[in-house]
Amino acid sequence: MNIRSMTGYSQVKMNADDQLAFTLSLKAVNHRFLDLHLRLPAEMEPVEMKIRRVLKERLHRGHIEVTLSLERSGGVAFSVNRDLVGGYLRTFREVAEEFGVSAEPDLNAVLKMPGALNAAESGEAMAAMEKQVTAALEQCIERLNLMREEEGRGAAAELRERMAHLSSAAREVEQLRGKVLKAYHEKVHGRMQELLGAHADPDRILQEAAMLAERSDIQEEVVRMKNHIQHFLSLLDAGGEVGKKLDFLLQEMNREANTLMSKTTGVAGEALRITGLGLAMKSEIEKAREQVQNLE
Repeated sequence: MNIRSMTGYSQVKMNADDQLAFTLSLKAVNHRFLDLHLRLPAEMEPVEMKIRRVLKERLHRGHIEVTLSLERSGGVAFSVNRDLVGGYLRTFREVAEEFGVSAEPDLNAVLKMPGALNAAESGEAMAAMEKQVTAALEQCIERLNLMREEEGRGAAAELRERMAHLSSAAREVEQLRGKVLKAYHEKVHGRMQELLGAHADPDRILQEAAMLAERSDIQEEVVRMKNHIQHFLSLLDAGGEVGKKLDFLLQEMNREANTLMSKTTGVAGEALRITGLGLAMKSEIEKAREQVQNLE
């Protein structure tokens, strides 16, 4: 499966018959979950649940705006929603009388209210219309996904480049490990000399040495970083809905980079180089997260 971005746009225009056409559009942007917002004409509300069901089957994440607009040519008969229009006119006149206002409602404005006018299509015509809208929705989703896949390929290429930089930094850190350990041993030796000079007991010396030795080895963090990178690349290869998993892995990589730097704090020499590499890792991870948070 291909990796998809969460952003995209598509539109389909169709003629339902000689007097009726419609335009269906989908606009998608980032969101943690699947968030659907539909804008439909009042007479098309019966098809809303079907549209939602299809979208949930085909899309997984993103804020999706669905807009359906109808375009009628001349000669189309309209029916008036008399309950709605009559209720509005009665309320208008009651309020005008109550407050002593001399005014009449604007009928043009009233008839533009949602649901005030409905095209007098037959039941068969509406059923055919719903079928065409469903077919248009499939086309619209297909076009949207093609755009999102194209963006996803670009994001995946950049993410692989980021992982290559992280792998290079991890290898360099691993090569510096021996020199950093040596620097720590020298630091431990100096600390032991200080304690001996202060007539400290042997247990205290062993405790201090053990603590510094534990802090000195960064091998575990390097191994975990390399494993996370390999897992990240395998998810890119697998494709599909991987955005959340990739984001979690990047959080783990950031944690390992922080630990690398904290373990080498206070040691001169090559440890300073590891600090620089740790900062470079964090920069690459942050750039990768900017891309990952836009993936489905």
